[in-house]
Amino acid sequence: MIAFAFRAAADRATGLRVVHGWSPPPYYGYGGAFDAEVNEELLAEAQRRLAEVLSPWREKFPGVEVRGQAVIGGAGPHLVEASRNASLVVVGRRNRRSPVGTHVGPVTQAVLHHSAAPVAVVPND
Repeated sequence: MIAFAFRAAADRATGLRVVHGWSPPPYYGYGGAFDAEVNEELLAEAQRRLAEVLSPWREKFPGVEVRGQAVIGGAGPHLVEASRNASLVVVGRRNRRSPVGTHVGPVTQAVLHHSAAPVAVVPND
């Protein structure tokens, strides 16, 4: 999925915004009732990990300006919001072997139904 997104951005000579949604560990309670300082530390760590994942891709595609964004909460709503300023939204999906049941997850489902831009659903490797 990441390779597809970078190739699509390079082909379009445009920038790439990578949105990574994450939720605090369950022991922080419900409704965001957790320490703001700890939250900042967790967000900084998520941002650092995202930068690590993107680093080799930045080297492989030096012409693509990349902005990584770690956000609190599920990625679906954040991707739908980001789609308002996008020419293409790329989401991944798991390769499910079962012939029955859903073959897309909740993030992909939300983006497919609510995106303001075209959506590319790419199976994860």
